[in-house]
Amino acid sequence: MHLSNMHRIQWFDQQIRESRYPNSSQLAEKFEISKRQAQRDIEYMNITLRAPLAYIAKHRGYMYEEQTYILPHLYMTEDEKRILQFLIHRYRQYDYDNADAANRVAYLLERFTDAEDDSSHNRLPVFEFNPKLMQTVLLLSDAMKTERAVDILYEGERLHIFPVKFESRYNIDYIVSYCEQNQKQRMLRLGAIEQIEIAEQSKRNNGVMPVKAYPIDEPWRPIQQPFTAKIQLMQQPGPSWGGFTARPAANSSDLYEIEFYDTEAFLRHLMTSSWSALLAPKWLREKLHARCGSIMNRLNGEEDE
Repeated sequence: MHLSNMHRIQWFDQQIRESRYPNSSQLAEKFEISKRQAQRDIEYMNITLRAPLAYIAKHRGYMYEEQTYILPHLYMTEDEKRILQFLIHRYRQYDYDNADAANRVAYLLERFTDAEDDSSHNRLPVFEFNPKLMQTVLLLSDAMKTERAVDILYEGERLHIFPVKFESRYNIDYIVSYCEQNQKQRMLRLGAIEQIEIAEQSKRNNGVMPVKAYPIDEPWRPIQQPFTAKIQLMQQPGPSWGGFTARPAANSSDLYEIEFYDTEAFLRHLMTSSWSALLAPKWLREKLHARCGSIMNRLNGEEDE
């Protein structure tokens, strides 16, 4: 069922509850649709949604024979609204192929949810929806609201951070944070946060820290198409691998194609995750080899070449 149909049915339901006895002509006029389409909406309510509709000839309109009837699956809970708001933000920020269509989807979702264009949307990230990631986002949002620190396990490193804002770059979702360990701002990939909890008795000092006071070293430039790595994995990753889109390669049970935009972020993920073989691309293998060689040199007390 399309969102426009749901909006019309909600209006029709409200008219009945206000004893206005709506009919197909009024529905068609209200939403500028054909009377035939309006009648199909009423039939959908009656047959599919099992609405106890009764036509009252005296009033030339409909009413419910049972006043306790409630439309199923049309009224959203707060959690459902929050998820739709995430989707609105996702489509708003989409800036790649078919961006105009994505923006139109955001507009339609916003009308359906009656979402207001307020500052809270600036705190909604772009991310693939899964329960663990949403829980991470909710905890970070609460920490930002209360100006508290969080303790996280990030790519094998334990950090004590103050989250500042969500941001999306290269089609990857980040939390911009002030890290106490190195006294600077860092962009941390949401999908790489393995554990998170709000720290006790750890509020920021001296008020709100200005974001621009801690510049980010990483340059940003839009990338239209993702890079693709062919990796042999030890376990089936599902639709994503640590936040990176993953899909099975043809004719193989353990070979996957992993999409990434940010090379540095993906290299860090390769350094901390479990995998069997990196088959392609060659330039990524060379970068990883050089990175590992540099680490080995430092462990042996040697200088990098």
